[in-house]
Amino acid sequence: MPLDCLLPPAMSVLREAFDAGLEAVRGEACLRGHLAARPVAGRTVIIAVGKAAVSMTAGACDILGPQVEGIALTRYGHCGGFALPPGIAVIEASHPVPDAEGEAAARRIHDCVAGLTADDRLIALISGGGSALLALPGHGVTLAEKQALNRALLASGASVAEMNCVRKHLSAIKGGRLALAAWPARVETYCLSDVAGDDPAAIASGPTVPDTATLADAKAVLARYGIAPSPAVAAALGDPRNALPPADHPAFADARVEVVASAGTAIAAAADVAARAGYAPVILGDAIEGEARAVGASHAALARTEQARGGRHALISGGECTVTLRDPQGRGGPNGEYLLALALALEGQPGICVLAADTDGIDGNGDNAAAPRRRARQRPRGGAGPQPFRRHLRGARRSGDDRTDPHQCQRSADHPCRRRRGARLTLLANCPDQIIDWSSILRERRRHDRSAHGFGRADGRCGFPAGCLPNAPAA
Repeated sequence: MPLDCLLPPAMSVLREAFDAGLEAVRGEACLRGHLAARPVAGRTVIIAVGKAAVSMTAGACDILGPQVEGIALTRYGHCGGFALPPGIAVIEASHPVPDAEGEAAARRIHDCVAGLTADDRLIALISGGGSALLALPGHGVTLAEKQALNRALLASGASVAEMNCVRKHLSAIKGGRLALAAWPARVETYCLSDVAGDDPAAIASGPTVPDTATLADAKAVLARYGIAPSPAVAAALGDPRNALPPADHPAFADARVEVVASAGTAIAAAADVAARAGYAPVILGDAIEGEARAVGASHAALARTEQARGGRHALISGGECTVTLRDPQGRGGPNGEYLLALALALEGQPGICVLAADTDGIDGNGDNAAAPRRRARQRPRGGAGPQPFRRHLRGARRSGDDRTDPHQCQRSADHPCRRRRGARLTLLANCPDQIIDWSSILRERRRHDRSAHGFGRADGRCGFPAGCLPNAPAA
């Protein structure tokens, strides 16, 4: 039985809208109209980095033809079934905490572009997750020190821009340094944005894009979140050799940089589906940031307001929420925390359905694929107070409320999810009172053939969205 047959009408609309958003930002399709084939006297080299590296490379090769070479570096489990030319090497590494494979791959990428000349064309395909994957330490730091600092940043609640500010200054390849290594080759950069504001310098820490951030800025981030750097990191952040290259370097003079798709692209497609289904779209924005629990409570209030106006409405948003772990055993997951906060704030209010999902098919880097199977009329474990948030869904996992899709699980021993890095679609629609038996839905769920948003799984095996919750009246 198809999954949609088990969903109430409003939830089916939300799922269709989410699917449309994914379709609008498929890595293999979004380069059309941006990247073009053209003759070059030398080589055409593709360097693709991020969770959508393989799908973007497939799209680029469809445009450019098979006479290309290069490297696609992606997260474990994100290679997909794309057929790439023999000149393209595909490498998998760890995300969000870098590993030795990422360090070796970054070094290989650096060496690959270092020999390019003015006759060559370098095409950089950048998507979310690339900052952790390109793990080439800068002067005075080791991979182990970067890993430890990365874990502290992930747990701190720092924004992606703040995290990447620190990462850039401890890297030999980020913050425009890859473009310097490739100079005098002309660099074309095409980005699938996973960051609020769609700044190319912030996407995957901008390996080919200059940035004006300073070493002092990086040190200020650590101080802001109470992170005490190791002696080596402290020394590196005081070493002028780790300063970012100046924006007026000739490597950037003739460069081309384009954002080919973003959260806004997905939101527009989702809104079109909602409108055609008879729901008035209310776009809350594509750059929503903050603690997931606070955003969930805020959206619950907005949903109540729209419901009071009468009619059918779909509240649609994207952005980047964070979860600051206060319990070291907690696993985080902004979609789950967002939904928990929203459910508590709605207090059983009938007539509202919610879908919160990451377009890469995972909740941060957790393996959960769907919402609690408990009916929404039941209080979340721990009651209505702050205790569930202190546990950050640890109790929910024990109780079996959280559902896992084996096709969505990551095949690497990643650090427990501390925060969400990337666009998130959240849709709320006024609808008749409905209660769903999630155990039936999960048994019948399908894998949809969708490529992820700029940082999503290349094989499209997202399973069911990371969080869906129909809200019913309290018992």
